[in-house]
This record gives sequence, structure tokens and C-alpha cells, in this order.
Amino acid sequence: MSESQLIAGLHSVRTALKHGAGSLVEVWIEAARKQDRRIREVITLAREAGIPVNYVAREQLEQISAGSNHQGVVARTQVPAALDEKSLETLLAGLNVAPFLLILDGVQDPHNLGACLRSADAAGVHAVIAPKDRSVGLTPTACKVASGAAETVPFIQVTNLSRTLKWLQTEQGVWLAGTAGEAETSLYAANLKGPLGIVMGGEEKGMRRLTREACDVLVKLPMAGVVESLNVSVAAGIALFEAVRQRMHPD
Repeated sequence: MSESQLIAGLHSVRTALKHGAGSLVEVWIEAARKQDRRIREVITLAREAGIPVNYVAREQLEQISAGSNHQGVVARTQVPAALDEKSLETLLAGLNVAPFLLILDGVQDPHNLGACLRSADAAGVHAVIAPKDRSVGLTPTACKVASGAAETVPFIQVTNLSRTLKWLQTEQGVWLAGTAGEAETSLYAANLKGPLGIVMGGEEKGMRRLTREACDVLVKLPMAGVVESLNVSVAAGIALFEAVRQRMHPD
């Protein structure tokens, strides 16, 4: 975790302190606003986590934050490290419920990855899996968009995605549901209960051929308008929460 980033604003810093305090290095507070109720909460959280708090003038905070809307608070945090195949094995072995995974094949925009991580966190996904090649990793931008989810949702980067998918199916009993616009089965007609991996393709070309062939079922999101496809992070959110809905009523 050598790379670091700056996060600014009350919500972003408070979320990082509550859910990823172990990665925070230091916090800067605008001295003139340290009596503000919301900023006092940030100070308390930082102190409880043992994170240094620096009180500075507004001009200095503007310089530190490069002019962003800091609301009197800026923090430096380390970028979380991606995990590997061994970590995935350990994670799945430790679960006492059916695995719920999001698999991203070729997502290259850090904003999309961050949004997918945020949706995955909200849906209770156990891990997000992506290949190391032709995919974005946990960049500072992705972590910022994730709003704390990069610290709470394990992000697994694998060397060979096809091999990992096969292992999930044969060794872990995971059912793989891939999203594709040309699929005949509607998302809402698919069985998304039990051990599950939702597979999403990249922004331009969708899933690669081997990834598509590895899926147990291909599903589509019903589209009523003239738009042919949705942003991958939006589509991932819809698919994940349809799975959540089904998993809340397993019978």
C-alpha cells in the first residue's frame, strides 16, 4: 500500500474514518472551523483511531486540497492493495453463507470500478473479481469514487480469469450469470439464489469470448427505450440488487 491519495470533504473523510481508518495517514482541519459540530465528529473519529490531526489556516488547506471543495477537512489515505487468488480461496473458505460475487471482465474506467465497488458494498457482495490484464486496478480515482467501499469490499485481481471462473464453478459450486444484450433470458427470470457470481463485461466490448463461454447462463436487462445499453456500473447495480431481492426470499 505504497501509493497515497488525498480525500476532501466531510462525507468522504468521515466515511473513510468509519470504514477504512486503518489506511488513513493524517487529517487536516481548518482551524477556524474546529468547533463546527460535524468537524468535531471527524476530529473525534480521528483521535479514536490514533490518526494525527493537523489544524491549519484556510489558505493552507486550499493549497493542500488543490482547490477542491474540502468543507474544512482533508485527509491523506493509502490506496488499498488488490488481493490475489490465494486470498480468494481463503475468503471463500471462511464464509458460512452462499458466496455472492461480482466479476468484472475488462472494466477500464476507474470511475466505473469505483461505482461498482460502491454498489457491491451496498448489496453485500463478498468480493469483486477482475483480471490483471486490460482492467483498471485500485487507483486513487477508483477509491475516491468508491466512497469507502474500496476498504470494505475485497478486490481480487487474478492472472487468468477463465481459470478462476472454472475453479469457482467446479470447486466452489458458484453459478455464473453473465450479462449480455443479446441474451434471451431476462435478468428477472433468472435464478440468482445460492452461490452466485454476477459477470459484467467491459465498457466497449463487453465480456471476452472465453468469459462468455464460461457463464452458466446469459441474462439481459429489459430495455424499454431507445438506449441500447447501460453504463456497466449502473447495470451491475441493477443485477446485484435483483439478486439481493431473490436471496431475501429463497423459497
